[in-house]
Amino acid sequence: GGARPRGFRASPRARISMPSWVIDRYGSNEVLRFTRDMMFPVIHFPNEVIIRVHAASLNPIDLSMRSGYGATALNMKRDPLKLKTDETEFPLTLGRDVSGVVMECGLAVSYFKPGDEVWAAIPPWKQGTLSEFVVASGNEVSFKPKCLSHTEAAALPYVGLTAWSALNQVGGLNQSNCRGKRVLILGASGGVGTFALQLMKAWDAHVTAVCSHDASTLVKKLGADDVIDYKSGNLEEHLKTLPLFDFILDNVGGSTEKWALDLLKKWSGATYVTLVTPFLINMDRLGVADGMLQTGITVGSKTLKHLLKGVHYRWAFFMPSGPSLDAIAELVDSGKILPVIDEVFSFSEVPKAFLKLEGGHARGKTVINVISRQ
Repeated sequence: GGARPRGFRASPRARISMPSWVIDRYGSNEVLRFTRDMMFPVIHFPNEVIIRVHAASLNPIDLSMRSGYGATALNMKRDPLKLKTDETEFPLTLGRDVSGVVMECGLAVSYFKPGDEVWAAIPPWKQGTLSEFVVASGNEVSFKPKCLSHTEAAALPYVGLTAWSALNQVGGLNQSNCRGKRVLILGASGGVGTFALQLMKAWDAHVTAVCSHDASTLVKKLGADDVIDYKSGNLEEHLKTLPLFDFILDNVGGSTEKWALDLLKKWSGATYVTLVTPFLINMDRLGVADGMLQTGITVGSKTLKHLLKGVHYRWAFFMPSGPSLDAIAELVDSGKILPVIDEVFSFSEVPKAFLKLEGGHARGKTVINVISRQ
């Protein structure tokens, strides 16, 4: 039978506030504040849903956003016409990943209904998931993999969609063209790296993973064909002794870009994709117009420079996508991709979880149980 019509207000109707972790200014960990008075999310558009958050997780972007990184670009996205002259982005809730249950649907939502178990990655210009409830566009949401708990599921959406963007949408890799391709992953033991490694193995690629020695057991377990410790001697020289690669995913950036493209096969469609770009930094430093201009000049000149050398140079970014999460959920339910979790914290331990992430060298994701007993 058809679902009953649903309005635009949140359920339960009487709720006007909820528990949440927020920041009121940018800074280090002391800016995190717990409140029970965060405004309850409201459905403003007919394609939106409200999700009760069972579990969330932290990503490096949460550390960056806590410190104000990308604020210029994100505020432009939040209010492109600058209509809210007297308002700011604060109080701001961080957290991008969510696994939970649909509580309310907008009038145009037919794919989901209240009670459905879902997961999503909320774009960084929206209020985040370190809250009891969060609102999301229906096209950002997908049914949670049946084989995962909410805690496990919360570890995957943001890193999964970031890797999917880099490998599939920007890099052009898919299940039908990866068999036998040589793929190099720089920074293979982090959240994006562990997902990308599993995705490439699910698509039958040959994967060389670069990580620290203490992460080698993990990446081997995830299926890496070759594992290289970036601390053991000269990494660049070591990689040059290997056969050339068809594809490189760079999660590290910095000096790696200066030599990594020399490891690609020339004039064969080989591609280097980096997730470390100056886009948001340029806008923070130069303003919107000049920042976008500088970014365009940078990526254009680098693309042309490397194209003349016979290889493709690309930037990739996280892109929210329910349909991509549908495809990821199929891979998860078939056992081809597993969540990699470093540590799980309770909702009261959010500042501690941020400090854990800030310490670096995590092996997988830092997950927050918003509802206990996951």
